[in-house]
Amino acid sequence: MKILVTGGLGFIGSHTVVELQNEGFEVVIIDNLSNSSIEVLDGITAITNKKPHFEKLDLKIKDDVTSFFKKHNDIAGVIHFAANKAVGESVNKPLMYYENNINTLVYVLQEMIKLEKQNFIFSSSCTVYGQADELPITENAPVKPAESPYGNTKQIGEEIIIDACKVNEKLNAIALRYFNPIGAHPSTEIGELPIGVPQNLVPFITQTAIGMREQLSVFGGDYPTPDGTCIRDYIHVVDLAKAHVVALQRLIESKNISNFEVFNLGTGTGSSVLEAIQSFDRVSGKKLKYQIVDRREGDVIAAYAETSKANEVLGWKTELTLDDAMASAWKWEQKIRNK
Repeated sequence: MKILVTGGLGFIGSHTVVELQNEGFEVVIIDNLSNSSIEVLDGITAITNKKPHFEKLDLKIKDDVTSFFKKHNDIAGVIHFAANKAVGESVNKPLMYYENNINTLVYVLQEMIKLEKQNFIFSSSCTVYGQADELPITENAPVKPAESPYGNTKQIGEEIIIDACKVNEKLNAIALRYFNPIGAHPSTEIGELPIGVPQNLVPFITQTAIGMREQLSVFGGDYPTPDGTCIRDYIHVVDLAKAHVVALQRLIESKNISNFEVFNLGTGTGSSVLEAIQSFDRVSGKKLKYQIVDRREGDVIAAYAETSKANEVLGWKTELTLDDAMASAWKWEQKIRNK
């Protein structure tokens, strides 16, 4: 069964390709390599002993998307990761985010609804909840005005899929709202590969520990939390990747209750930025240098998932801990710097 993974050489995409191939799926990857590396293909192949099909393609070019789907008209499902994803960058470059994250989704859906099988997994985000009124955050929490253009592209993306599902009975979609993916594959063949200055906490931690950065900046130490720093739900990327396979199988086996469903993907536990640093110190044996600086625009105070629906309805739960994720991220950082 052939599955298309857009953005399949990215951080979450590559780990999901591994899990799909481990389950026997045939995978076709589309990636424009704007925030990933072709070397990731070798990492996936080394782990699974199978090389996925790969096409370098920019989904913003509509004619190229049409041509791809004409060639691969036997696709049984699409997992759509391809998107820009940095909150801070989106505040500074909103139009880039709207063009890339919205147009590409529309072009993929326009072609997908011509296929015989229309199973669609959307890479969404807990940013759609904004600053939640209640914690933990359930799937029924109101979707609030986004705190950033990135968050807004995920809200708009879900709305586009909902509208498409209303008029296309054959289209079945699941939006997976991630909390904070971190870590790397235990094989150290693939992991997070930020280009330039990292926009996420953990690569910044590992790059600081290895000496690439002088110190870590912690954005805000005066939040109304126990230690003053933001609280997030850090989920190991391998656990997250496995959830995509479970969600896809749910659609393929027609177990979905409606043709648009939403699931939160997190651990259900909130950890502060300082607790994440302490976890890294614990597993690495290092003492990380950090400085508390001003708050960053677009950041919410606290966000962690209520996971009951994912656990009970989807039949998935996390197995790996924050320490596991930090240890794997550190092993990965050491490997890529010692090449």
